[in-house]
Amino acid sequence: MNFASIKKCDVANGIGVRVSLFVSGCTHHCKNCFNEEAWDFGYGKPFTKEDEKEVLKLLEPSYISGLSLLGGEPLEPRNQLGLITLLRNFKKQYPNKTLWCYSGYTFEYITNTMFKNLPYTKEILSYVDVLVDGKYVDDLKDLKLRFRGSSNQRIIDVKKSLKENKIILWEEV
Repeated sequence: MNFASIKKCDVANGIGVRVSLFVSGCTHHCKNCFNEEAWDFGYGKPFTKEDEKEVLKLLEPSYISGLSLLGGEPLEPRNQLGLITLLRNFKKQYPNKTLWCYSGYTFEYITNTMFKNLPYTKEILSYVDVLVDGKYVDDLKDLKLRFRGSSNQRIIDVKKSLKENKIILWEEV
């Protein structure tokens, strides 16, 4: 897996100050995507063990609320294997920090199709606290929305949704 960038102190992609990993590779190709260069799976550089250690080290300070995954597309089948070890170690080292994931896939597609067909999807989703789902739709762009670009996208409380077997939207506390 390649990655485009690591943001050390990101306040735009989840609650609190976060570390954000922007992976490379996306097949959604949303019109007017904010990160079009990251569609290419070869963009950026390979995500190595050293990069994983750097991300985990950046998460150490108490003022860091958690990790956000963006792209590109973190849940692209080609990216899942590259993320699984990082996410296992993240949750092991920082059980009280949150994981936000931004995906063009819908929660329904992830849980109904990807769970059945891909070996790591279910485990990855088990680590995610908040999922911002759905493709960016330029005709539904709304600059007033928090943590999402278009009104079709949802902010989902993954733990509650998996437990109750229905979509539970995230509510800021």
